[in-house]
Amino acid sequence: MLTTTETAMSITRPAIPRPEYPRPQFVRERWINLNGEWTFALDPGKSGHERSLPHSHGFDRPITVPFCPESRLSGVGHTDFIEQMWYHRKVAVPADWTASILLHFGAVDYRCDVFLDGRLVGRHAGGQVGFCFDIAPFVKPGGEHDLVLLVRDDVRGYVQPSGKQSPKFASHGCHYTRVTGIWQTVWMEPVSPHALEQVQILPDLDRGAFHLVPAYRAIAAGGRLKAKLSSAGEPIAEIAVPQVNGVPLTLAIPEPQPWAPGHPHLYDIELELVAGDGRTLDSVRTDAGLRKVHIEGNRVFLNNEPLYQRLVLDQGYYPDGIWTAPSDDALRRDIELAQAAGFNGARLHQKVFEPRFHYWADKLGYLTWGEASSWGCNAASFEGRDNFLRERREIVLRDRNHPSIVAWTPWNEMWWIQDEEQFGRTLNETYALTRALDPTRPVHTASGGAHCRTDLWSVHSYEQTGAGLARVMGEQTDANLARSQKTLAEARPHAGQPLLIDEFGGIKWQAAPAGVGDWGYGDAPKTQEEFLSRLAELVDAILAQPGYVGYCYTQLTDVEQEVNGIYQYDRTPKFDLAHIRAIFGRDPAAAAKEPA
Repeated sequence: MLTTTETAMSITRPAIPRPEYPRPQFVRERWINLNGEWTFALDPGKSGHERSLPHSHGFDRPITVPFCPESRLSGVGHTDFIEQMWYHRKVAVPADWTASILLHFGAVDYRCDVFLDGRLVGRHAGGQVGFCFDIAPFVKPGGEHDLVLLVRDDVRGYVQPSGKQSPKFASHGCHYTRVTGIWQTVWMEPVSPHALEQVQILPDLDRGAFHLVPAYRAIAAGGRLKAKLSSAGEPIAEIAVPQVNGVPLTLAIPEPQPWAPGHPHLYDIELELVAGDGRTLDSVRTDAGLRKVHIEGNRVFLNNEPLYQRLVLDQGYYPDGIWTAPSDDALRRDIELAQAAGFNGARLHQKVFEPRFHYWADKLGYLTWGEASSWGCNAASFEGRDNFLRERREIVLRDRNHPSIVAWTPWNEMWWIQDEEQFGRTLNETYALTRALDPTRPVHTASGGAHCRTDLWSVHSYEQTGAGLARVMGEQTDANLARSQKTLAEARPHAGQPLLIDEFGGIKWQAAPAGVGDWGYGDAPKTQEEFLSRLAELVDAILAQPGYVGYCYTQLTDVEQEVNGIYQYDRTPKFDLAHIRAIFGRDPAAAAKEPA
């Protein structure tokens, strides 16, 4: 467990930034990390094609990938708007890479065109999740090639999801420094043309099994998939099946151990694809947690037991890397900081967190809600809806195997309705798509504001007194919930879904000298004692409110000018964590047993 004196900023950084394998749920042994020094050029005139930049052999200015040019860790620190820019680096292809070669980008914000030696390899739109291209037709084994990226980004167009990135020149309120271009690891790996493309892992707690649904790049004659399941290093189950797309295979688990906070047991799975002549075509390692999330009436259940969620809002910003953690340890330590403060999970707010964060949440037994960067995307716009739903599919497909994710919450605070019919259609299509891709979790379509079709019902309130917060929560009867909805085509009144207050608190406390930051909710307490008293009063009001199944406190850390974190922006604590943990470490059952 992290001590209170440790910070994420104290971590020693390796020569190659972020050297760890970036996709821990789909690990292949042979790969090359392309992080490190690249070169770049800003293109404010958007004239790069006219100047033949796709054929570039290098630009004048260096940049450290995978950190965005706005960040200090990139070595650039350019924080004005960047609507177009170019990247370059040389790529050496090993001589024995003679089959397919996948060039992966963990995330590039927002539109990206990829060129090799001036030839267009492919395009991708969406700044939150990864994509890859097979570059084998464009390269020679043993050769060196010029890799060029064109990046386009427009947070002021309001049709691309951008989250908390500021649409103004400077950060303000709860909007922060922008992120442009590459912000997650770039790597390449050789694969067979018949390799696994993905495997959906369906945990079956009630029957003690995992069901694996494979998808392949292509089918090999006589191909068979072997799956071996291990627990604590000991093999416990094995199966071999013909190579068929979309047909599940089942691994029965002797003496099943459920995954849960406090007992985050993970099973290891080895997948080997074998050709008809016995050659190994692909080999992949992954892990899985045996857990079940479901809803009965107005309650949420984890592994068939009622679950009370004590969540914290995590923005996923870093002083030196912005959206990109300075190291893998920094991701792990953020989770440990939240657990040290008494939370059992987090709402991952207005950002799709990288796969290695989810890996650590799985390992450490930390519940999460998978959100998206919905702010900046007009839900009533046809282009905005297309952009959002396309990326929603990619998000769910990438992350649905993580046991720590217990809910999807695609949209946030849908107060701003410009076209009622299109707005309602967007929210309902978001729900339908998410449920079709992953029916194993609740879908909380929109956090706060207007609700359409949803499995969870949320309330936001930044009342700064316990009495005021109790009043707001107590008013959330079925009748009031129905009346409170915006007039929407396809809108639905509350139908008894589990109720959570998933934003509250946000108490300002500026541990840094005056003037460094000043934004938060309500009037700032004058002393730490007053802060802790107000915080305890708010949490007590929530725990005493019947019918609620959880909360989310705003927020884990300060972010730039927003100073309502439990920790400062550099992850140092503001308060004695024993007091903080005593407040957030309780659930209603424990609170009810306390003496009056």
